[in-house]
Amino acid sequence: MLVRLAVYAPNGARQGVLAHPLTLEAAHPLGDVPSLRISYSAHGPGAELLDEPCEIALEYSADGGVSWAEPYDGRFVRIRRRADAADRSGARAAELPGYAWMLRKVILYPGSAPLVSGKRAFLSATPGAIMATVLAEGQFRGALPGLAYDFTPAHDSAGAAWPQILTIYYQPGIDALTALINMSEQGLIDWRMSGRTLQLYAADTTLGRDLAAGDGPVDLRLGRDVLAAPDEATLEDAASAVLVLGEGAFVHQQTSPTPGPWGRWEQYVAAGGVSDVGTATLLATSALTRADGERVQRTRQITTRTARWLPYRDYRPGDYVLAPGEAGHATPLRIRQITLWRDAAGVVGGALTLNDRFLEHQIRLARRTAGIVGGSTIDGGTGARPAPEAPEPRTPAAPTGLTVGAVAYIDAGGFPAGQITASWSPVTADAGGVALTVGGYELWWALNATGAPWTLLTSTTAPDTTATYSPLTVGESYQFKVRAINLGKAGGFSPPQAVTIPDDTTPPPVPSAPVLSTRLGVIHVEWDGLGAGAVPMPADLHRVRVWMQDPLAPGYAEVGSLTSAGSIVVPDQPYGASRQFRLTAIDRSNNESAASATATIATQAVVNTDVIGEVLDAAKLIDGTLVASDKVVAASITGGLIQSLAINTGHLAANAVTAAKIAAGQIQTSHLQANAVTADKLQAVLTLSTRIVAGNPTGARVELSTTGLEAYNASSVQTLSISATTGAVSIIGQLSSGTTGTRVVINPAGAATPEIRFYPSAGTNFSRIYSDASLFAGEATLIQRSGTNAGSTAETLVQHAAGSWDVWVRHPGTLAFNGGRLSAEQSQAMIGYQTASLVQRLTFLPSSTRHSGTWSTAGSDAGLLMYSMPFNGGIGWTLSWHATMASVPLVVWTADTLASPPSHITVGTCVTNRSTTGVLLLTTSTVAISIQAMAWAWRM
Repeated sequence: MLVRLAVYAPNGARQGVLAHPLTLEAAHPLGDVPSLRISYSAHGPGAELLDEPCEIALEYSADGGVSWAEPYDGRFVRIRRRADAADRSGARAAELPGYAWMLRKVILYPGSAPLVSGKRAFLSATPGAIMATVLAEGQFRGALPGLAYDFTPAHDSAGAAWPQILTIYYQPGIDALTALINMSEQGLIDWRMSGRTLQLYAADTTLGRDLAAGDGPVDLRLGRDVLAAPDEATLEDAASAVLVLGEGAFVHQQTSPTPGPWGRWEQYVAAGGVSDVGTATLLATSALTRADGERVQRTRQITTRTARWLPYRDYRPGDYVLAPGEAGHATPLRIRQITLWRDAAGVVGGALTLNDRFLEHQIRLARRTAGIVGGSTIDGGTGARPAPEAPEPRTPAAPTGLTVGAVAYIDAGGFPAGQITASWSPVTADAGGVALTVGGYELWWALNATGAPWTLLTSTTAPDTTATYSPLTVGESYQFKVRAINLGKAGGFSPPQAVTIPDDTTPPPVPSAPVLSTRLGVIHVEWDGLGAGAVPMPADLHRVRVWMQDPLAPGYAEVGSLTSAGSIVVPDQPYGASRQFRLTAIDRSNNESAASATATIATQAVVNTDVIGEVLDAAKLIDGTLVASDKVVAASITGGLIQSLAINTGHLAANAVTAAKIAAGQIQTSHLQANAVTADKLQAVLTLSTRIVAGNPTGARVELSTTGLEAYNASSVQTLSISATTGAVSIIGQLSSGTTGTRVVINPAGAATPEIRFYPSAGTNFSRIYSDASLFAGEATLIQRSGTNAGSTAETLVQHAAGSWDVWVRHPGTLAFNGGRLSAEQSQAMIGYQTASLVQRLTFLPSSTRHSGTWSTAGSDAGLLMYSMPFNGGIGWTLSWHATMASVPLVVWTADTLASPPSHITVGTCVTNRSTTGVLLLTTSTVAISIQAMAWAWRM
């Protein structure tokens, strides 16, 4: 591989070639400005071209100099140079940034629309629209005339539609390069230069090619393509516990299942504005994933002399390739930077900075959570004077620029759930365009279906224009709209935005390689429960599939699965034939990992091959070799394989043949010699006639004796007792009314505490009853727990304690309140509705009743009505109800002046003309006045 430098006039034509640089080093990072460092002799050909500002293009040849090409991000601008007049060699040096550096020289102007808190708003815009606007305006002013771009507001440089829109605010004066890198760091775009043309792509698409897979992967091998493979690892940023500090007093803690070498290390995430568990879980999971274990930087020194694969020609920044990873094994790694150098002798070498897929996943998580925490809020404290308070509540204008982003996360129960982050433009005027400072916003939602009812989802306090919410059902489509609130007066809604909650698309880690063994003619496949490299498996792991193939007839078939560390048995394989195994992991969203490393084994015969499938007679058995502990598999010796009268006492070791080694009904009269079964051949317990034992006399067994029927487990602990005297039954362990379908299971195996489960006709969504002694000292609290709903977002609990009784709906994953609640205690009773962020309830105390939340006056059946209304220039006014009421309400009211602060009027008030549609409010004043009416009405 050869490299050279070509010189171009600024934004102009090619001027010549610098064929003999003393040294050259070019760095091409992904998502950042490339750089070039060169040194050149003043006596070298073309040296005079460097005396004036110019552009330098890096060119390479992969065919010995026959053809040359300029790679992507290969154009640089000569803006800095160094020279020493005392140096007789005339060596000169220059450090050149990539052509994209000049994006720093075009800035964002305020534009024609009014600024929002001093910032320019881009509402519901694509990344292409934002960048095209900045560049087009700059070029209209004469900036960067040589720069071109091939993306549009609707499509990226590959012609694909932009998948995301955003609402964002930029301070006038920000340069185009800062905005470009900002969008790249948020995971919205990838970008590069092609000569003088800026190219933008949707993130992880064109600049994320997977060259590590397929039939002809780009495989960089040690000794051929790679000369050295240093790794630098650190635990400095590791943590095993994360504390999320949200809005107000909201906190959320999450810990890693993998402890650190020195125990618990902690860190925290500041997440102002976050008050729901799902968003906090998303942030904490991202932080733990980034802080879980060692961070490794992999650098691979490459050679171009013996390499099969060459930089620029075969791979470029952003590509996934196979390269030496941990311990030199070929691993899919992403190229984060290519560094290429050439020495004075013309020898070309280089280095690659690589990330594995795990680290790339961490980068995507960091980008996603940065968008959640940052949102599209604007900074306050600009010194602007707030608009004066209006003498009466005015209707705010409808918000604009609503965008809703949805992501999937795994909840505490290991199930996928959805989270949304909504952002909108702040409302700064009323419906008539007059300046207004609103108090906050309400975000409403509904299913994305015709006629679906709208419901208040959450609210924010101004100036916060970002709201988050979780959990939501993955795969479900919702619509959202927002409105501003001014002194209780609601403005118009924004146009609704629909979004479908994505499912989790991240597959589990690749499982570790299976461990194989063979014994007694079968294959045991064992898995340690971890991913490759001892990575812990995620909470949403569903199962690990076990695949097998005959290496001589390729084609894997699934032979079993595991849900945790353990093993399966693969029987019925021909003796001596190799079998190859591998594992894949699949999660609850049906994402499947790549295959693990393979392992191969062949079964071994239990006996010599000349007796396989033949009758075993006395000549083929050695006295004392057929023992129960090793040579005979349960139920494997059947009558058809035993020659009549062939097994005599001399061929059996003492106690070698037990019930577990003989298939039911296989030993018949024809297989026994006359008088062969005598008292001396039977266990002593039968001789004594005091009990009959089935199983191991000192282990798992069933005994029938004069006292009754008893059963014992393998540890000789009694699990069943039926008294022959009283008939009393005692059972330790699981008792089930059936094995499938609708059934009742008492004390199920694996339950943390004794309980009763009620199963539906299909599936495992059971309800249960159990007792919890940990809630109140000295009490056994009875708890009834339902199954979950179809979306796994709700379950109902009934808790019976000595001094209280509670019923509530909660989220089965987060265990947070998620619906109605009813409770009764010795000191109070309560009924209401409660979630992680909403509370509406009535509390009945011995001497009073307290209401928490807000009153609703919607509907003709409302029992309590409250109004605060301004009236101008009169002595009486008609107040209309919001609906035709079911009966005529009673009314009282007072009047305040509209002075600031308000003062109570000394004149009297009265009401008349009460009806189901309204009431006439009167004062005793004889002159026209302006008031703020405070009216209360109720139906008896």
